[in-house]
Amino acid sequence: MGIGGSIFLIAVGAIIAFAVDVSVGWLDLEVVGWVLMVAGVVGLILTMTIWNRRRTVTSVSDARTPVATTRTDTTYDVPEDPRY
Repeated sequence: MGIGGSIFLIAVGAIIAFAVDVSVGWLDLEVVGWVLMVAGVVGLILTMTIWNRRRTVTSVSDARTPVATTRTDTTYDVPEDPRY
C-alpha cells in the first residue's frame, strides 16, 4: 500500500468519522471512518516494518567486492610450432 496510501486512508477515515454528518440509513459512516483509519494505521505499520527489514539486509554490492590480488609478470617459454 505504501506510506502515501496509508496516510490517505487515515485522512479520509478521519474526515468521514468526525466531519461528515450524513445519515445513510443502513450504513453507519462513523464506523466506516474508524475502519478506514485502522486500515491506514495497519498499512503504515506494515510498510514501515517491511522497509526496516530491507534496510538491515546486507547489500549485494558488499558481497561482490573484489579480492585484492597481486599481479606478477611472468613469461612462459612457448615451444614453437614445427609446422611454421
